[in-house]
Amino acid sequence: MADVVEVRGGPGLRQEHRLVTEIPGPRSREWDARRAAAVAPGVATTMPVYAVAAGGGVVVDVDGNSLIDFGSGIAVTTVGASAPGVVDAVREQAERFTHTCFMVTPYDGYVRVAEALNELTPGRHPKRTVLFNSGAEAVENAVKIARAFTGRTAVVAFDHAYHGRTNLTMALTAKNVPYKSGFGPFAPEVYRAPLSYPFRDGGLDGPAAAARAIEVIESQVGAENLAAVVIEPIQGEGGFIVPAPGFLPRLAEWAASAGVVFVADEVQSGFARTGRMFACEHEGVVPDLVVSAKGIAGGLPLSAVTGRAAIMDAPGPGSLGGTYGGNPLGCAAALATIDAIAADNLLDRARAIGTTMLDRLGRLRDDDPRIGDVRGRGAMVAVELVEPGTTTPDAAVAGRIAAAARARGLIVLTCGTFGNVVRLLPPLSMPDILLAEGLDVLGDAVAATR
Repeated sequence: MADVVEVRGGPGLRQEHRLVTEIPGPRSREWDARRAAAVAPGVATTMPVYAVAAGGGVVVDVDGNSLIDFGSGIAVTTVGASAPGVVDAVREQAERFTHTCFMVTPYDGYVRVAEALNELTPGRHPKRTVLFNSGAEAVENAVKIARAFTGRTAVVAFDHAYHGRTNLTMALTAKNVPYKSGFGPFAPEVYRAPLSYPFRDGGLDGPAAAARAIEVIESQVGAENLAAVVIEPIQGEGGFIVPAPGFLPRLAEWAASAGVVFVADEVQSGFARTGRMFACEHEGVVPDLVVSAKGIAGGLPLSAVTGRAAIMDAPGPGSLGGTYGGNPLGCAAALATIDAIAADNLLDRARAIGTTMLDRLGRLRDDDPRIGDVRGRGAMVAVELVEPGTTTPDAAVAGRIAAAARARGLIVLTCGTFGNVVRLLPPLSMPDILLAEGLDVLGDAVAATR
């Protein structure tokens, strides 16, 4: 291991796009051979370059390549992969203690995170928070809480949804391969309703799309049986689908009138990613329960369910929690992340990044009939690829574009039920010059695949 590139992250990491080998390089290929022998193949890798440092807007690999990061570890490193405040907070907490289990001997950090989330999530009503480890775990517990409160069992999720890989969240998730195939049977009493998908809805507006969904729910499930509707205000893995204006407010209004708990899964869209702290704020929606994860703790595992006190108080003592839930290091990182979002004006930064990306990608769309749609909010933007002149998904061209971008040193991800969407999630710490260069690289990749 003596030949490993020695690079430190943090504020001293050079913010540059630099390729010194092909992608992946020889050392990454060596490490990947070890991975193949040691790691279960079910854990797939998008880009087999092995990181030794990351921060700002770059990831440096073991071969010395400095890659532009348009992935943020799937929307996790929103404030950067080595934000100084987060690093300092974690170091300080680790020197005090790494774990006691909040359910055994509690500590202040957990309570401070709960207080902060109660304040930051939409609505001025009394709230409570409970902390977990992953987004899937938090979604599953949101359903438990809704069932305990309502005394009902049914749950509705939406077309193209992604909510996780546990048994219940696989049932909520729409996409079969690779998330569900071969892993059933799944948790019962999960139903699906149509989402507002403007690119594919033939001009159907938000209220009309909500009426369509409500009709399906009422006729196929029945409000009297329904504990919760669970929805991503902007879908993540499903294709960065932004519902038409009016869809979410009308759905939330119906849920309130029917006594159904409205759960906003903000795992990917929350924590400043879209230019608001939570994506549902763009339309003034106040969910009953908000699920947070990914960007919540600057790269450390932490998740949360925050909601109306009356709902959150329904489960009895001991019915929620987990050994690692609200780990002290994750809590310290979350508090530092919240401070960084405010101190560095990252809500404004997300909006500025979004304006730049949508403008540049919109011009690409105008010049290339394979680009059917460009959409998103803030630093959560996607390009949907189709057969020219149609809305027929073209996953092959999306894959070629992503591969060409990665070969040029740009980290990008694909997504979508049909696998035809390239999604862009730059960290909000990325400097403008690197953002522009990343978009240039993506443009070159698009041109190279024509």
